[in-house]
Amino acid sequence: MAQTVAQPTAAAPAPMLLKAIAPWAVFFGVLMLVLLYFVGAEQGATSVFSGTDVHEWVHDARHLLGFPCH
Repeated sequence: MAQTVAQPTAAAPAPMLLKAIAPWAVFFGVLMLVLLYFVGAEQGATSVFSGTDVHEWVHDARHLLGFPCH
């Protein structure tokens, strides 16, 4: 009687579902928009917080990204 040896098979990776990625994509998209607002526009008439605290925290990032701030 002949014996058969089972050959190992590679398991196919499970496909990533859009439903699993979408919440994270929305979260990081909103986070990037908030960061872009604070770096680029949080000053003057569009200011959410009064004073210059936010301006001082993101001052160097403004210059690095090419936003004018003074």
